Amino acid sequence: MALPLFEIMAPMLPSEMPILSLGPIRLRPFREADAETVMSVAADPLIPLITTVPVSGCRTDAVAFIKRQQERLPSGIGYSFAIAEAAGDQAAGQIGLWLHDYRHGRASIGYWLTPQHRGRGYASAVLRALTRWAWTLPGLARLELYVEPWNESSWRTAERADFQREGLLRSWQPVGNERRDMYMYSLLAPDATA
Repeated sequence: MALPLFEIMAPMLPSEMPILSLGPIRLRPFREADAETVMSVAADPLIPLITTVPVSGCRTDAVAFIKRQQERLPSGIGYSFAIAEAAGDQAAGQIGLWLHDYRHGRASIGYWLTPQHRGRGYASAVLRALTRWAWTLPGLARLELYVEPWNESSWRTAERADFQREGLLRSWQPVGNERRDMYMYSLLAPDATA
């Protein structure tokens, strides 16, 4: 019986979190010092609904969130990066490359930024940095991300990073207490587009 692609490829995936830089930002592993950033978005109307950021706003829960992010890679879930300003290394958000469908040559991306870091081009920069690095992973042919139709800034970020909208997935994802429609965006590996 043949092994699934993920089991074959997993030993070839980087087992340590890389540090990726592009312009004003860098992607790095989370550290306990990032708890203040996590706590600062607890009251955001959307981030805690669509992520695992704790709504409590307390330091203990923020540190527990960071520890979960540090365990994403060892557990095979994916790569969870802190988005940090290149100057000063202050955490500004999170971006993740999630490997749930890696055995099929697909990975998904999710990201958030603190309100004070939005509108500076950081989201486009981190999406480009992560995408460039993702194509170095063996067997990866497709990246996906999902955005609610009302979230124009997020889908414009995807489009600036060359992701293509494929369509509307109706009632695709639970957000809070209801299921929401999502635009599906994808980007194919450079060698898969011919």
